[in-house]
Amino acid sequence: MAQGARAERRGGRAATRKDDVIQIRASAHTKAILNRAATLRGQKLSEFMLDSARRQAEETILDQRSFFLDPEAHQKFLAMLDTPMRPSKELRKLMRRKPSWQS
Repeated sequence: MAQGARAERRGGRAATRKDDVIQIRASAHTKAILNRAATLRGQKLSEFMLDSARRQAEETILDQRSFFLDPEAHQKFLAMLDTPMRPSKELRKLMRRKPSWQS
């Protein structure tokens, strides 16, 4: 049946079919973390994983945007990249802390 005919049968609404399969292998530890997070959100594991992966994909795509600067701002930007700020004492302490999910 053509998509237009299917949409007509549903009162003009076009349905989104979920017929593509994505398969992933994960360690038992990773699966346990994902299951716990899905449960906390009240979602099935597959729903949680798909939502999380889609959000990450959107963020990755948005991070690839181009931006343009005038020559002076461009030089300042390059200088900032070449001389990043030194991490603070608090940041170094935080980065050495063990993540809560590894406790």
